[in-house]
Amino acid sequence: MTDRVPELSLLAYTHGDDGARAAFSADLMRGLQRFGFIILTDHNVPEALLDRAYGLAEQLFALPEATKRRWAGGMRGYTPFGVEHAKDSRLPDLKEFWQIGHDDVPADVDREIFPENVWPEGVDGFEDTFRALFSGLNDTGRILLEALAPQLQLPSDWFDDKVERGTSLLRVLHYPPVADDTPPGAVRSAAHEDINFITILVAARGAGLQLLDRDGTWLPVETQPKNLIVDSGDMLQRLTNGVIPSTTHRVVNPEGPNVSRYSMPFFMHPTLETSLAALPQCVPAGERPKWPPVTAGEFLDERLREIGLKK
Repeated sequence: MTDRVPELSLLAYTHGDDGARAAFSADLMRGLQRFGFIILTDHNVPEALLDRAYGLAEQLFALPEATKRRWAGGMRGYTPFGVEHAKDSRLPDLKEFWQIGHDDVPADVDREIFPENVWPEGVDGFEDTFRALFSGLNDTGRILLEALAPQLQLPSDWFDDKVERGTSLLRVLHYPPVADDTPPGAVRSAAHEDINFITILVAARGAGLQLLDRDGTWLPVETQPKNLIVDSGDMLQRLTNGVIPSTTHRVVNPEGPNVSRYSMPFFMHPTLETSLAALPQCVPAGERPKWPPVTAGEFLDERLREIGLKK
């Protein structure tokens, strides 16, 4: 059994012939089933944009705490250090972050879940850069779901209307150097599964990401900074009745130099009204689905409360 997360070239799907596209689709399915993760190369997000985004992230989080807190208080903008925790953890994660969503917010959505974006002052180019990054990662996510759909016996455009105006989030993360007075057992990001359909993670500036393999061992997930890391979340697991499982992962504290780590995951969510009831083709004949039907909005609300981002 291989112990390396597979690398897939997105060009094989976007510019390949029918055979290459089918092979990419099958490899994507196998990677998510085997690891819950794949590494994506040759994607459509320019490396210069990724570099610019990381430079601006460093500038943002270097601002004084009082300044950053001016933009705190919801599902957009700033979330201070120590607020979020993993679902089953009593200790807060050692991180602060900034969240960005779709710009074209529908008029009839829950503004608590889907507010308008907040942009920081004094970080030149932040808004334009992260609008472009959100758009590029959103396009990548749509392509990946299109490639995955045939493996689930679905039309290739099945996911399109479900994610076009979904509650997707781009999270700009900063894990500061671990302080001497950090509580025992506290880590940068405790073991958890993602909430959404899929996550597209810009390869972090700094090591620490690990996945829990099917045999119970922790495997590091590392790749070149220009690549993207993709994992499947709980919503996709429920929709597929576990055919595509979500995978537990974490970010451990540094073993080498105690320096900051920056990371930028894009969480691709469906619309709040999207049903996560198990697809019939994913439920074996004569069996019941593993989870009761629920909408994405109901599931998201429950999980946000569990991780401390909603009261």
